[in-house]
Amino acid sequence: MQLTQFTDLGLRVLMYLSYQEREQPVTISEIAERFAISRNHLVKVVHAMAQQGWLATTRGKGGGLALAMPASQYRLGQVIRQLEDITTLIDCAQPPCALRGQCRLKGVLDEALGAFFTVLDHYTLADVVAQPTGQAIAILHRLGSSSLPVPDA
Repeated sequence: MQLTQFTDLGLRVLMYLSYQEREQPVTISEIAERFAISRNHLVKVVHAMAQQGWLATTRGKGGGLALAMPASQYRLGQVIRQLEDITTLIDCAQPPCALRGQCRLKGVLDEALGAFFTVLDHYTLADVVAQPTGQAIAILHRLGSSSLPVPDA
């Protein structure tokens, strides 16, 4: 299983926002620059995460993004489930499968997906931003604004 780019960007945003040792708010443009990713894609991700209640956003001059809860309250399994919007790996109904009702594959894949999320639910955002990741995030926060290019699309 491979996570979508949407989920990848969402996880990067959460990790970046976990850094608390700064006074000025974090902006979408800053995150796009630090990770060398499209600002346009990031806007969509941030909007979806704000709707989930995971991000606190402030508009206008001096506005920005912050985690809405402590990092220890973000369960990775829950975050990835929501961002991926996945409940099964295969759909035997579309297109209709000739083996439907006689095949064990769907059950095995559903069990594997459940195990995948069970493992992820053992970890929080705080767990994955522990050292050395936290130090790498701190370095990203200290980078100058002209250090990385940002793609347009």
